[in-house]
Amino acid sequence: MPASQPRSRARDRNNVLNRAEFLSLNQPLKGSQEGRSSSRKQSGQAGAAGGQGSGPKERRQSQQLPEEDCMQLNPSFKGIAFNSLLAIDICMSKRLGVCASRASSWGGARSMINLLGITGHGIPWIAGTLICLVKSSTLAGQEVLMNLLLALLLDIMIVAGLQKLAKRKGPYDITPGLLDYLTMDTYAFPAGHASRVAMLSKFFLNHLVLAIPLRVLLVLWALCVGLSRVMIGRHHITDVLSGFAFGYLQFRLVELIWMSSNTCQMLISIW
Repeated sequence: MPASQPRSRARDRNNVLNRAEFLSLNQPLKGSQEGRSSSRKQSGQAGAAGGQGSGPKERRQSQQLPEEDCMQLNPSFKGIAFNSLLAIDICMSKRLGVCASRASSWGGARSMINLLGITGHGIPWIAGTLICLVKSSTLAGQEVLMNLLLALLLDIMIVAGLQKLAKRKGPYDITPGLLDYLTMDTYAFPAGHASRVAMLSKFFLNHLVLAIPLRVLLVLWALCVGLSRVMIGRHHITDVLSGFAFGYLQFRLVELIWMSSNTCQMLISIW
């Protein structure tokens, strides 16, 4: 055994890898090991402290954030199509808002566009219907006017409820007028003027005997009122189109719940 120890020592001395210049290849430096171990310990302590300090809600949020990022980076086809259509709607509505302010390209025609919009307000139509109802002396006329009054009241309530649910603002920051506040037409979707003129035009075309020129003028009036709401900067194009659709549905609803002549006479007598 004593003779074998000197032989092993001699072999270690003769080994080239045991020289000082080759020690770094065989063994890692002590400083790097200590630095790595200390950094691991610090990260482990920080992770433990963060785990103790953060509650379950923060852990859930940290786990959900990567999923949300992935959903935003990889949207679905429906989301891309909807956002694209929404961007086109906003861009086209802003371009058509030529009377949104006095400084706009058609700012001089703003007062005339506002006057055209007043013809689609609910308050003047309700007031005019009541005046005609008081002066009417025929049963058929009173029946039509009572159902028209019902249609106008339903239009105001339905549009106001839908606007409160959607709470969509117009393409421009336009303050609603006094008549808009009275009819609760303060948001953009759907356009109250568009739904009202669509319902009125359909109502008159069905229940009044009108010549063909008057029918054409009635339809053009409804289209011009809807376009004026986009030009004034109060509504988007989709708001007006949806208003036309809701106006037609309201007309169908009034047709379903049409009040007979006896019911109208009873309501008029109570009033």
